[in-house]
Amino acid sequence: MRKITLNISTSPHVVQGLSTDTIMKHVVYALLPAAAFGVYAFGWNALLVMMTTSVGSALLAGLLLGMTLPPIFPLWMAFWGSVITIALGKFIFGGLGNNVFNPALVGRAFLQAAFPVAITTWLQPFLPERFYSVSSSIYAWPFMRPTVDAVSGATPLSAFKFDNISTDAYDMAMGICSGSVGETSTLFIILGGIYLAWRKMMNWRIPVSIILTVFAFSAVFYMIDGKVYPSPFFTIFSGGLMLGAIFMATDMVSSPITSAGVWLYGAIIGLLTVVIRLWGGLPEGVMYAILLGNAISPHIDNLVRPRVYGTTKKLKVS
Repeated sequence: MRKITLNISTSPHVVQGLSTDTIMKHVVYALLPAAAFGVYAFGWNALLVMMTTSVGSALLAGLLLGMTLPPIFPLWMAFWGSVITIALGKFIFGGLGNNVFNPALVGRAFLQAAFPVAITTWLQPFLPERFYSVSSSIYAWPFMRPTVDAVSGATPLSAFKFDNISTDAYDMAMGICSGSVGETSTLFIILGGIYLAWRKMMNWRIPVSIILTVFAFSAVFYMIDGKVYPSPFFTIFSGGLMLGAIFMATDMVSSPITSAGVWLYGAIIGLLTVVIRLWGGLPEGVMYAILLGNAISPHIDNLVRPRVYGTTKKLKVS
């Protein structure tokens, strides 16, 4: 008689056959339009920053880090940010697949704390000479104060927070404003997110939950006093909200896995983003909101653990 081996294993029993490398490759593909627009808007400066962070770190984490930085950020600072991204964002937790926090945001948080002036120095987009010259601050020597030229007054978030000046939502959506390399054009970021959701390589519930929460929460305060608080459209199109919600908060390792958990996770990040933006000392709050969301992600899964099939909702412990 022929022997038949019965393999018994836990779910899932049906797999898609996608490796981690394949998923990361497609995430890079989804980021390329926004990255290319950053180069088009800021010229060689933006390209050099993203190349530096990508060479010093894993490609995806490095590209994401570079897209969160100003286009005239000194390259030696960008390089050390990419080193921290891998060392503290991945290696210290056990490597790929074990990170508690989004690695790119760990590197960005380090740079925010270490170089607060450089990371809040911006470049006006679409300068005529952007493909003919490079800002002198890019090549600043390590530990030397960079010489900055051709800077803009402020990003839309800074202009509103400190001067109560609002920027048109259309300009922010199309990327016609100052900001980090990859966050200015929300249109290309959204298109990249749609691509990943279509390929089932991103949980679409997370960015939808974040954006809806930010919109609803900011709309309440805008209706209370529209002169003091920004409009909900300004809030969702400004800063790094779209980039963070679509490409960082959705990190498969550091986000919840339960269906209810991802909605709660997104709502918490959205709420924290608005709170930090309105009452915090910094104009932007997406980075810290996502990192805090990463920290409580395991607890969210425990809190909203789904009921096991065939059991009651409450299990009695004898």
